[in-house]
Amino acid sequence: MSIAGGVDKAIERGARIGCETVQIFTKNTNQWRAKPLDAGEIQRFQEFQRAHSIFPVVGHAAYLINLASPDDRLWERSLEAFVIELQRAEQLGLPGLVIHPGAHMGAGEEAGLARVAEAINRALLQVPGKVEIWLETTAGQGTVLGGSFGQLRAILERVHQPERIGFCLDTAHVAAAGRDIRTRAGYEAVWAEWDALLGIDRVRMFHLNDLARPVGSRVDRHAHIGQGVLGLEPFRMLLNDPRFVARPMVLETPKGKDLKEDVENLRVLRSLFE
Repeated sequence: MSIAGGVDKAIERGARIGCETVQIFTKNTNQWRAKPLDAGEIQRFQEFQRAHSIFPVVGHAAYLINLASPDDRLWERSLEAFVIELQRAEQLGLPGLVIHPGAHMGAGEEAGLARVAEAINRALLQVPGKVEIWLETTAGQGTVLGGSFGQLRAILERVHQPERIGFCLDTAHVAAAGRDIRTRAGYEAVWAEWDALLGIDRVRMFHLNDLARPVGSRVDRHAHIGQGVLGLEPFRMLLNDPRFVARPMVLETPKGKDLKEDVENLRVLRSLFE
Protein backbone atom coordinates (compact mmCIF):
# COMPACT_ATOMS: atom_id res chain seq x y z
CA MET A 1 0.00 0.00 0.00
CA SER A 2 1.18 3.50 -0.86
CA ILE A 3 2.41 5.71 2.00
CA ALA A 4 1.76 8.93 0.05
CA GLY A 5 0.66 11.54 2.59
CA GLY A 6 2.10 9.58 5.54
CA VAL A 7 2.56 5.97 6.63
CA ASP A 8 -0.81 6.11 8.42
CA LYS A 9 -2.53 6.61 5.05
CA ALA A 10 -1.46 3.10 4.00
CA ILE A 11 -3.65 1.65 6.77
CA GLU A 12 -6.66 3.65 5.59
CA ARG A 13 -6.11 2.51 2.00
CA GLY A 14 -5.81 -1.12 3.06
CA ALA A 15 -8.89 -0.96 5.26
CA ARG A 16 -10.92 0.56 2.42
CA ILE A 17 -10.52 -2.56 0.27
CA GLY A 18 -10.76 -5.14 3.05
CA CYS A 19 -7.12 -5.98 3.75
CA GLU A 20 -6.23 -7.93 6.88
CA THR A 21 -2.50 -7.28 6.50
CA VAL A 22 -0.49 -4.84 4.37
CA GLN A 23 3.06 -4.25 3.24
CA ILE A 24 4.52 -0.76 3.01
CA PHE A 25 7.71 0.97 2.02
CA THR A 26 8.89 2.83 5.11
CA LYS A 27 10.07 5.79 3.00
CA ASN A 28 10.24 7.12 -0.56
CA THR A 29 11.77 4.31 -2.62
CA ASN A 30 13.56 6.66 -5.02
CA GLN A 31 15.62 8.46 -2.38
CA TRP A 32 18.44 7.31 -0.14
CA ARG A 33 17.53 9.45 2.85
CA ALA A 34 14.20 10.08 4.51
CA LYS A 35 12.54 12.77 6.57
CA PRO A 36 12.36 11.44 10.16
CA LEU A 37 9.02 10.06 11.30
CA ASP A 38 7.30 12.40 13.73
CA ALA A 39 5.56 11.21 16.89
CA GLY A 40 2.11 12.18 15.60
CA GLU A 41 2.49 10.14 12.43
CA ILE A 42 3.67 7.09 14.38
CA GLN A 43 0.77 7.44 16.82
CA ARG A 44 -1.82 7.74 14.03
CA PHE A 45 -0.30 4.73 12.24
CA GLN A 46 -0.59 2.54 15.33
CA GLU A 47 -4.05 3.81 16.24
CA PHE A 48 -5.36 3.12 12.72
CA GLN A 49 -3.82 -0.36 12.85
CA ARG A 50 -5.73 -1.16 16.02
CA ALA A 51 -8.94 0.47 14.80
CA HIS A 52 -8.98 -1.49 11.55
CA SER A 53 -7.42 -4.72 12.94
CA ILE A 54 -4.74 -4.82 10.26
CA PHE A 55 -1.94 -7.01 11.61
CA PRO A 56 0.83 -7.33 10.90
CA VAL A 57 2.01 -4.42 8.80
CA VAL A 58 5.26 -5.43 7.13
CA GLY A 59 8.00 -3.18 5.74
CA HIS A 60 9.84 -3.59 2.44
CA ALA A 61 13.25 -2.00 1.91
CA ALA A 62 13.86 0.32 -1.05
CA TYR A 63 15.13 -1.28 -4.27
CA LEU A 64 18.07 1.16 -4.40
CA ILE A 65 19.76 -0.83 -1.63
CA ASN A 66 22.32 -3.44 -2.73
CA LEU A 67 23.95 -5.14 0.24
CA ALA A 68 25.93 -7.43 -2.09
CA SER A 69 27.60 -4.65 -4.05
CA PRO A 70 31.39 -4.96 -4.56
CA ASP A 71 31.58 -1.16 -4.87
CA ASP A 72 32.59 0.11 -1.43
CA ARG A 73 30.86 3.46 -1.82
CA LEU A 74 27.56 1.93 -2.97
CA TRP A 75 27.78 -0.77 -0.29
CA GLU A 76 28.31 1.78 2.50
CA ARG A 77 25.48 3.92 1.14
CA SER A 78 23.23 0.85 0.96
CA LEU A 79 24.10 -0.12 4.52
CA GLU A 80 23.37 3.38 5.79
CA ALA A 81 19.99 3.43 4.01
CA PHE A 82 19.18 -0.07 5.29
CA VAL A 83 19.90 0.95 8.88
CA ILE A 84 17.58 3.94 8.49
CA GLU A 85 14.82 1.67 7.24
CA LEU A 86 15.31 -0.79 10.10
CA GLN A 87 15.13 2.11 12.56
CA ARG A 88 11.88 3.31 10.98
CA ALA A 89 10.43 -0.21 11.10
CA GLU A 90 11.36 -0.45 14.79
CA GLN A 91 9.74 2.94 15.49
CA LEU A 92 6.51 1.85 13.80
CA GLY A 93 6.46 -1.51 15.57
CA LEU A 94 6.75 -3.56 12.38
CA PRO A 95 7.78 -7.20 12.99
CA GLY A 96 10.01 -7.41 9.94
CA LEU A 97 11.63 -5.61 7.03
CA VAL A 98 11.73 -7.53 3.75
CA ILE A 99 14.81 -7.06 1.57
CA HIS A 100 16.23 -8.66 -1.56
CA PRO A 101 19.71 -10.05 -0.80
CA GLY A 102 21.26 -7.98 -3.59
CA ALA A 103 23.38 -8.47 -6.73
CA HIS A 104 27.10 -9.29 -6.71
CA MET A 105 27.63 -7.36 -9.99
CA GLY A 106 30.22 -9.78 -11.30
CA ALA A 107 32.28 -10.15 -8.12
CA GLY A 108 31.09 -13.74 -7.75
CA GLU A 109 28.53 -15.55 -5.63
CA GLU A 110 30.75 -16.18 -2.61
CA ALA A 111 31.95 -12.60 -2.45
CA GLY A 112 28.39 -11.34 -2.75
CA LEU A 113 27.04 -13.62 -0.03
CA ALA A 114 29.82 -12.58 2.36
CA ARG A 115 29.08 -8.93 1.62
CA VAL A 116 25.35 -9.37 2.40
CA ALA A 117 26.05 -11.15 5.68
CA GLU A 118 28.54 -8.48 6.77
CA ALA A 119 26.00 -5.75 6.06
CA ILE A 120 23.31 -7.58 8.02
CA ASN A 121 25.64 -8.10 10.99
CA ARG A 122 26.55 -4.41 11.06
CA ALA A 123 22.93 -3.32 10.65
CA LEU A 124 21.64 -5.50 13.48
CA LEU A 125 24.31 -4.12 15.83
CA GLN A 126 23.20 -0.59 15.00
CA VAL A 127 19.49 -1.32 15.42
CA PRO A 128 18.87 -3.34 18.57
CA GLY A 129 15.26 -4.25 19.18
CA LYS A 130 12.58 -6.63 17.97
CA VAL A 131 12.43 -5.89 14.25
CA GLU A 132 13.68 -8.76 12.11
CA ILE A 133 15.28 -8.87 8.66
CA TRP A 134 13.28 -11.01 6.24
CA LEU A 135 15.32 -12.06 3.21
CA GLU A 136 13.20 -12.55 0.10
CA THR A 137 13.51 -15.31 -2.46
CA THR A 138 14.33 -13.86 -5.88
CA ALA A 139 14.06 -14.87 -9.53
CA GLY A 140 17.87 -15.11 -9.69
CA GLN A 141 18.08 -12.79 -12.69
CA GLY A 142 21.60 -11.81 -13.76
CA THR A 143 23.90 -11.60 -10.72
CA VAL A 144 21.00 -11.27 -8.24
CA LEU A 145 21.38 -13.51 -5.18
CA GLY A 146 18.52 -15.32 -3.47
CA GLY A 147 17.27 -17.45 -6.34
CA SER A 148 18.58 -20.56 -4.60
CA PHE A 149 17.70 -21.67 -1.07
CA GLY A 150 21.34 -22.65 -0.65
CA GLN A 151 22.39 -19.02 -1.10
CA LEU A 152 19.91 -17.94 1.59
CA ARG A 153 21.31 -20.61 3.91
CA ALA A 154 24.86 -19.41 3.25
CA ILE A 155 23.84 -15.91 4.39
CA LEU A 156 22.04 -17.25 7.46
CA GLU A 157 25.10 -19.27 8.50
CA ARG A 158 27.23 -16.11 8.49
CA VAL A 159 24.82 -13.97 10.53
CA HIS A 160 25.76 -13.42 14.19
CA GLN A 161 22.15 -12.90 15.35
CA PRO A 162 20.29 -15.61 13.42
CA GLU A 163 17.28 -15.25 15.74
CA ARG A 164 16.52 -11.96 13.98
CA ILE A 165 16.52 -13.47 10.48
CA GLY A 166 13.46 -14.78 8.68
CA PHE A 167 12.45 -15.33 5.07
CA CYS A 168 9.77 -14.18 2.65
CA LEU A 169 8.78 -16.55 -0.14
CA ASP A 170 7.58 -14.93 -3.36
CA THR A 171 5.58 -17.36 -5.51
CA ALA A 172 6.48 -15.71 -8.82
CA HIS A 173 10.17 -15.53 -7.91
CA VAL A 174 10.36 -19.16 -6.81
CA ALA A 175 8.82 -20.29 -10.09
CA ALA A 176 10.95 -17.96 -12.20
CA ALA A 177 14.04 -19.37 -10.45
CA GLY A 178 13.13 -22.83 -11.75
CA ARG A 179 10.79 -24.53 -9.29
CA ASP A 180 7.51 -25.70 -10.78
CA ILE A 181 4.94 -25.33 -8.01
CA ARG A 182 1.90 -26.00 -10.21
CA THR A 183 1.55 -29.63 -9.14
CA ARG A 184 1.26 -31.18 -5.70
CA ALA A 185 4.54 -33.05 -6.23
CA GLY A 186 6.37 -29.87 -7.26
CA TYR A 187 4.86 -27.88 -4.40
CA GLU A 188 5.88 -30.45 -1.78
CA ALA A 189 9.36 -30.78 -3.30
CA VAL A 190 9.92 -27.07 -2.76
CA TRP A 191 8.96 -27.32 0.90
CA ALA A 192 11.08 -30.41 1.45
CA GLU A 193 14.11 -28.54 0.06
CA TRP A 194 13.23 -25.44 2.07
CA ASP A 195 12.83 -27.35 5.33
CA ALA A 196 16.14 -29.15 4.86
CA LEU A 197 18.09 -25.96 4.18
CA LEU A 198 16.25 -23.19 6.06
CA GLY A 199 13.54 -24.69 8.25
CA ILE A 200 9.79 -24.20 7.83
CA ASP A 201 9.74 -22.20 11.06
CA ARG A 202 11.78 -19.42 9.42
CA VAL A 203 9.07 -18.64 6.85
CA ARG A 204 7.76 -15.28 8.06
CA MET A 205 5.53 -14.19 5.17
CA PHE A 206 4.55 -14.66 1.52
CA HIS A 207 4.28 -12.50 -1.57
CA LEU A 208 1.45 -13.98 -3.64
CA ASN A 209 2.11 -13.19 -7.30
CA ASP A 210 1.45 -15.02 -10.53
CA LEU A 211 4.28 -15.13 -13.08
CA ALA A 212 4.14 -13.42 -16.49
CA ARG A 213 7.15 -15.29 -17.92
CA PRO A 214 7.92 -19.04 -18.22
CA VAL A 215 8.87 -21.13 -15.20
CA GLY A 216 12.67 -21.17 -14.99
CA SER A 217 13.04 -18.01 -17.09
CA ARG A 218 14.78 -16.15 -14.23
CA VAL A 219 12.81 -13.07 -15.27
CA ASP A 220 10.95 -11.20 -12.53
CA ARG A 221 7.59 -10.21 -14.03
CA HIS A 222 4.48 -10.39 -11.86
CA ALA A 223 0.95 -11.12 -13.11
CA HIS A 224 -2.50 -11.03 -11.55
CA ILE A 225 -3.55 -14.14 -9.63
CA GLY A 226 -4.61 -16.90 -12.04
CA GLN A 227 -3.69 -14.87 -15.11
CA GLY A 228 -0.05 -15.93 -15.45
CA VAL A 229 1.69 -19.24 -16.05
CA LEU A 230 1.09 -20.49 -12.50
CA GLY A 231 -2.71 -20.51 -12.61
CA LEU A 232 -4.72 -20.97 -9.43
CA GLU A 233 -3.47 -24.31 -8.12
CA PRO A 234 -0.28 -23.13 -6.33
CA PHE A 235 -2.30 -20.49 -4.49
CA ARG A 236 -5.00 -23.01 -3.57
CA MET A 237 -2.38 -25.32 -2.07
CA LEU A 238 -0.66 -22.51 -0.20
CA LEU A 239 -3.81 -20.93 1.22
CA ASN A 240 -5.01 -24.28 2.51
CA ASP A 241 -1.65 -25.44 3.89
CA PRO A 242 -2.04 -25.69 7.69
CA ARG A 243 1.68 -24.97 8.16
CA PHE A 244 1.14 -21.37 7.03
CA VAL A 245 -2.26 -20.50 8.43
CA ALA A 246 -0.80 -17.74 10.63
CA ARG A 247 1.62 -16.27 8.07
CA PRO A 248 0.83 -12.91 6.45
CA MET A 249 0.40 -13.02 2.68
CA VAL A 250 0.43 -9.90 0.50
CA LEU A 251 -0.01 -9.03 -3.16
CA GLU A 252 2.65 -7.36 -5.29
CA THR A 253 0.60 -7.42 -8.47
CA PRO A 254 0.15 -4.47 -10.87
CA LYS A 255 -2.29 -1.87 -9.57
CA GLY A 256 -3.93 1.44 -10.39
CA LYS A 257 -4.87 4.33 -8.14
CA ASP A 258 -8.40 3.05 -7.48
CA LEU A 259 -7.01 -0.34 -6.32
CA LYS A 260 -9.63 -2.30 -8.28
CA GLU A 261 -6.95 -4.80 -9.28
CA ASP A 262 -6.16 -5.49 -5.62
CA VAL A 263 -9.87 -5.95 -4.88
CA GLU A 264 -10.19 -8.53 -7.67
CA ASN A 265 -7.00 -10.38 -6.71
CA LEU A 266 -8.14 -10.55 -3.09
CA ARG A 267 -11.52 -11.88 -4.22
CA VAL A 268 -9.88 -14.59 -6.32
CA LEU A 269 -7.54 -15.63 -3.51
CA ARG A 270 -10.30 -15.77 -0.89
CA SER A 271 -12.40 -17.94 -3.22
CA LEU A 272 -9.70 -20.61 -2.99
CA PHE A 273 -10.14 -21.30 0.73
CA GLU A 274 -11.55 -24.78 1.34
